Amino acid sequence: MKLRYITYLLLLSAVALAQSTNPGNQYIGAGIAMGLAGLGAGIGVGIAGAAAISALVERPQERVWYLIFVALAEAIAIYGLLVSFILAAK
Repeated sequence: MKLRYITYLLLLSAVALAQSTNPGNQYIGAGIAMGLAGLGAGIGVGIAGAAAISALVERPQERVWYLIFVALAEAIAIYGLLVSFILAAK
């Protein structure tokens, strides 16, 4: 429960720093956005990868679907990278 509040606080600080008028704060906001997106993607890939390997043992003919689920979790990091580029370019 405490981790959820810390995550909300980090997200709000990223938004506040990205909208700041000081000339260096948007880079801090972009870094926080990319870091949190990378963290979320890492957790998602870890969970999806473990489940995919477990399912691959039972049904190896479905391996394409397992790779798609892992790739969907990895797309979160790509979205974070795009958002950080947009924030840094302001």
